[in-house]
Parts: sequence; C-alpha cells; structure tokens
Amino acid sequence: MNPTLIQAVGALLFATAIVHTFSTGIFERLAQKHSNHAGFWRLFTEAEFIFGFWAVILIVFIGFSSGSTKDAIEYLDGRDFTEPLFVLAIMIVAASRPVLQFATLIVRLISRILPLSRPVAMYVTILSAVPLLSSFITEPAAMTLAALMLRELYYSKKISSRLMYATIGVLFVNVSIGGTLTSFAAPPVLMVAHKWGWDSWFMLTHIGWRSALAVLVNAIAVTILFRKELATVEATTHQLQVAVPGKVIVLHVFLLFLIVLFAHEPRVFLGVLLTFLALAHAYPQFQNKLILREGLMVGCFLGGLVTLGGQQEWWLRPLFAHMNATSIYYGATALTAVTDNAALTYLGSLVEGLSDEFKYALVSGAVTGGGLTVIANAPNPAGMSILHGDFRNGIVNPLGLLIAALPPTLVTILAFRLL
Repeated sequence: MNPTLIQAVGALLFATAIVHTFSTGIFERLAQKHSNHAGFWRLFTEAEFIFGFWAVILIVFIGFSSGSTKDAIEYLDGRDFTEPLFVLAIMIVAASRPVLQFATLIVRLISRILPLSRPVAMYVTILSAVPLLSSFITEPAAMTLAALMLRELYYSKKISSRLMYATIGVLFVNVSIGGTLTSFAAPPVLMVAHKWGWDSWFMLTHIGWRSALAVLVNAIAVTILFRKELATVEATTHQLQVAVPGKVIVLHVFLLFLIVLFAHEPRVFLGVLLTFLALAHAYPQFQNKLILREGLMVGCFLGGLVTLGGQQEWWLRPLFAHMNATSIYYGATALTAVTDNAALTYLGSLVEGLSDEFKYALVSGAVTGGGLTVIANAPNPAGMSILHGDFRNGIVNPLGLLIAALPPTLVTILAFRLL
C-alpha cells in the first residue's frame, strides 16, 4: 500500500472522526464550563455533525495542498450525494403527522385482529409491525413512532426495569433489520443499493424475508417472557389520538411514494420535498413540529461519510481481500457496535470485485449489530431520546442495553446464517 498524501490524510481524518464519536464527553464538559458558547461545543457532541465537520477539514486540506480550490471542487463533483439528499427528504416527509397517523392506524388494526388482551396485542404489534413498516416509512420515522407509542402505553405506566431494557433492546434490533425489506429505508442498504443494483425485490427475496422472520420471533419471544406484567398494564392513550383528515393523509402518503419512486433523481424528489414544506406551512394544524434539524443532521452525516469515504479504498481493498464471507459477517456485526453501520457498508461499496456472497455478508452483518449500542444505527439516538426519561435517573445503562440486545441479535444471526 502506497497511499498519496491526500489518501493518507483522508484515512487519518476518517479515523479521527470515529475516535471523536467516542470522545463527545469532552465537548459536553466544555459546553458546561463555557455556557456562553454551549451551543457551539454541543455541536461537537452530535455524531451526525462530527463526520460532516471532518469532511470539511478534508476538503480544506485538498484545497491548500494543491494551492487551488479547483482540485477540492473537482473532488466534490466526483462524489455522489444522491443518497444523503434522499434520506433528508424522506425522513422529513415520513415523520410528518399524517404519515405517522397512517402508520399508527395500521398498528391498531393489526392489534385488534390478534386474539390477545389489548395491552399484550399492542405491545407485540409495536415491536413487530412498526419495525417492518420502517421498510416503507424509513427507519428513523418507524423508530420515532414506536418509541412514542411505547412511552405512552407502557414506559409511562412505571413498568419494571427488566421490561424497559428488554423492550428497548428488541426495538433497536428489530428496527435495524426491519428496514431491509426494501432498498431505500435502511441507511446501510441505501448506501450500496444503487451501486450494486439491489432493488427492493432483491432485498425482499435475499435479506428481507429473513429479517421479517427474526423481527417476528424477537417480538413474540419478549412478549411471551413478560406476558403477565404486560397484561396488567392499562392500555389507554391520549396523546396519540390526533385528528388529520383522510384526504390529507392520502396526499402525504402520495408525496412519500413520489420520493421513493424518484429516489435516484434528486432534482425531482427535492421538488417533492419543497411541495411538502409548502403544504406543511399552509396547513400547520395538521402537522407536528417537522424534523428539519434531525433530517439535516443525518444528511450531514451521510454527506460527510461520502466525502471522507472517497479516500479509503486504498486500505480497504487489501483488507477485504484477506477476508471471507463468514469473517466479514461477524466482523461487521462486531464493528457496528462501535461505529454506524452505514459507514461500514459504504466503505465496502468502494471496493470493486466483491462476490455476491461477500456483499450479502457485509450488509446482513452491518444490520445485525445495529441494536447493540446507541451509536450502532442512526435511528437509535431518536428512540433513546424519547424513552430514556422513564429509566432510573433518566439514564439507559450501556451495558444493560447491550445485554438486552444480545438475545434478539443472536436470533438475527441464526436467521441470516442458517436460513
């Protein structure tokens, strides 16, 4: 390996970004110490902002090292930012109140069909149907919906700590794998689908059905384990009862469909997004607060990943050359616990000549470990921010989350490796 200066610096900055994600406590202390600039320092605690920040440093370095901004601009022109823009658009629309109300209606209809008491039926439906819905409304939107429903129906009712941890562990794992029924909903799939030619039919027939089976087994298992406690929970809700006219719901679902249909045409789906924003401004009574900041931050993360990732192939190619499909699957599962799974799959997409078996192992391994830690999957922080307040002292113990996520992760491993 004989990297150029820019390649070496790019690899160093990428490693720095990963280390930075584990050092956010330093910046939180700086924010507390320097209250006048707390907002500035807290930016550096945001995992999504971190990759974007170090990507900017790389672009600045390319410009200075060449003595001209031309090379930096040419490098950016050579990067494909369609996926980050798509995620930005679909996150904002999918998390709108009409779309979430539509998804909530589906959950309630399914729960009424099940021959179980209402609290038990709602619980198993939230942990199974909502993660599978993430393949259509995107993982961040599904995580938001599931977490809101779980907090309203169960966490706010002072359930046991064991049930809290078991629930959040299954939720994180199931959302991570539940978005793989299509090619556009899960960030680790989205980052490779276009380049590898993986459409939604391919995802459903090769990865999605295994994921769906694991989601159902995980949801049913935790429901059976805690069925007695769940049966005693009073299944009443008030905050989720929102009234949006049916025609408004249909219009929003149609806009979501257009964004998915033109997923590879940013000039089209960004136009659809602008149309949605105009409607949301015109009819604010039918909207919650739009997740513009969250969408922009995730877009910043993926954009930074694309920018930094362009300088990593020189060391990835020889590394992958010495790994088989089995080792990359378990390696990706383990690495996902300490870095975002979209980063892993994107880096893999930079390497040419990978076998189909290797590609399957990389993507399936990346989504398998998506529930082990908060940073393992992009939607996890959203779920954590909604649910953590009901845990003891408002803190979710990282070790407790890891232990809770291990059983559903093992079920996922069996589904991907044995079926």
